[in-house]
Amino acid sequence: MRATTRTITVALRATDPLSLAGLARMLADDPDVTVAAGPGTDADVLVQAAERVDARVVPVLRRSSIETRRPVVLVVDGITRNEMLLAVECRVVDVLPTAAVTADRLGASIRAAVGAGGCLPAGLAGELIERVRRREAEVLHETGLGASGLTPREVAVIKLMAEGLETAEIGTRLHCSERTVKSVISGIIRRLDLRNRSHIIAHAMRYGVI
Repeated sequence: MRATTRTITVALRATDPLSLAGLARMLADDPDVTVAAGPGTDADVLVQAAERVDARVVPVLRRSSIETRRPVVLVVDGITRNEMLLAVECRVVDVLPTAAVTADRLGASIRAAVGAGGCLPAGLAGELIERVRRREAEVLHETGLGASGLTPREVAVIKLMAEGLETAEIGTRLHCSERTVKSVISGIIRRLDLRNRSHIIAHAMRYGVI
């Protein structure tokens, strides 16, 4: 049985059109939710999607907090503790890591935001941080990643990189092609937003995997 007795109007915002379309698709079949047309100034909840809580996002969150005082559900690729505290100041009542978002999770967060009435309890920052950690752990488990965000195969490649081996030599050691090794390395850089091979090794050392 659903907790809501009326339709919830949701305003959607995103820093890119694909994310905006994706959120709209997730909510399209939810009988309790209506996506607001236009600016959605009378919406019950704002759902904001972004890569980070940065200069493009903060003004939107602050405006929503000051002008409409409606609760915010934030869908974000990654968030630091400082960004989390800033988000709480802007009436964010739930944070969903992009990789963990499903239609059910998004709908549940929207309903919870309405149920809370946008009221932020004193311990919300800590509660949000712990909630995000749990969701990230679920995603890591589902994808076979460790806490460092690296798969066992990626760790094996990085260990050989740290020993100074070239790409072809790594392929020989791991019984795979040079092209496969290059694909693994580029995948790490892209997924973890790292800059180069040295940055990959530094990341692995920080998490104690090498």
